[in-house]
Amino acid sequence: MEFTDPDRTRLAVLGSPISHSLSPTLHAAAYDVLGLPFTYGRHEVASGGLDAFVAGLAPDWRGLSLTMPLKRDVLPMLDRTTPLVDELGVANTVAFRQEGDRVVLAGANTDVEGIVRPVEALGHLPGEATIVGGGATAASALAAAVRLGAVDVRLFLRDTGKAGPLVELAVRLGVTLEVLPVDSLPGTRHGFVVSTLPGGAADSLELVPSGSDAVLFDVAYEPWPTAAAGRWAAAGGRVLNGLDMLTEQAIGQIRFFVSGDDSELLPDEAEVRRAMRRSVGLPDTISG
Repeated sequence: MEFTDPDRTRLAVLGSPISHSLSPTLHAAAYDVLGLPFTYGRHEVASGGLDAFVAGLAPDWRGLSLTMPLKRDVLPMLDRTTPLVDELGVANTVAFRQEGDRVVLAGANTDVEGIVRPVEALGHLPGEATIVGGGATAASALAAAVRLGAVDVRLFLRDTGKAGPLVELAVRLGVTLEVLPVDSLPGTRHGFVVSTLPGGAADSLELVPSGSDAVLFDVAYEPWPTAAAGRWAAAGGRVLNGLDMLTEQAIGQIRFFVSGDDSELLPDEAEVRRAMRRSVGLPDTISG
């Protein structure tokens, strides 16, 4: 396998909080299968601290995975972006590329595919979708819902006044977006829900499946299962674990780190995926 800048072997996930992240486990499993000499760690970096962190990196750094609250903070730093980053205004991946005598920062968004691929694996293509929460991941969830076939999306927020960027994104994506307060959730039923809230934050919300094919994709994974996921499953709905998303978005990141293209399949990607899922206690395949 060919990859650019072979001397760049260090990677890490950044965010705050970050100590719970299982990204190092997933990436280590993948690089072991691929036979790549990469090391991958984690670093606590709060909002406003990304510039200083990047400025202090040595030449052997290859890239970064970004989680909250850095997915928008990074945008002014990027020299190259994928079309999805331009469309959503959110990047969760940065790769360092040597171009002549300068280092170029390339940004990608792999969160959308992190949601799309697990849902497709269940064979669930929703005509409508519900998104809970309005942060950076919500933008990716909205794009994922559209890619999965949703034409009507309900967005539940604690503060509906903060929906502006997502409303504008919905217009660009050509989807109808209804913005509602979270206290209107009780009594509503849902066929496909993406909860973008951090672990435990959705536990008090009443999420009720519309039937046995209904899917809750809870992007949280620590602690797991969340109370919301437990109630959804008990009511007969199907649940996707936040680790399903974490695994799939990590595969996109690894593609980007290796080849510079987050759509270029890895060598023996099926085995890479199995190894990654096993490393965090997931079954080999997605069952919901």
